[in-house]
Amino acid sequence: MLSGTISPRADPLHTSLFDLKPHQLDDQTESCRTTGLKEMGNTMKNLIVVICLMGFSVLALAQEKTPPKVAPADAKNHVGEMATVCGKVVDNKVGKYGIAGHGKPVTFHLDQPEPNTVFYFVTFGGEQPGGPDEVVSAYKDKRVCVTGKITTTSTGPFIMAADRTQIKTQPEDK
Repeated sequence: MLSGTISPRADPLHTSLFDLKPHQLDDQTESCRTTGLKEMGNTMKNLIVVICLMGFSVLALAQEKTPPKVAPADAKNHVGEMATVCGKVVDNKVGKYGIAGHGKPVTFHLDQPEPNTVFYFVTFGGEQPGGPDEVVSAYKDKRVCVTGKITTTSTGPFIMAADRTQIKTQPEDK
């Protein structure tokens, strides 16, 4: 060999794993293992970020917009829809029998009393002391907005407000 040339075995670019001594082989494999772990770690981090972003976007899109406000007389045109119906409680009726865990059902008519009902909602009087009387006094002769799915029966459209957080009292008009 000429003195100015590098032998293939001495050239680091042309060195194969078979040309390395055992201690050099351990260094090479450790370097590859470390580099592979770093790359795998970055890939995992990116994957976790993508999964989180997808989850948050699903949650953001899943949030429903505020249901439309509907007048009690117009509720019959929105059967099957989620809506907020606002009106004045003009009549109420306490059911004779209670439902275990809920108490007696209380029906509140908005804007028109029975038998000319245009809309009503049903909630429960609870089993605590005061039961239906407490519910009646909370809403009687007040303006309320009730949110839920509008359903209908032969007596007219209504919302079943099993959870009283669906019912909000409104300030009186002056």
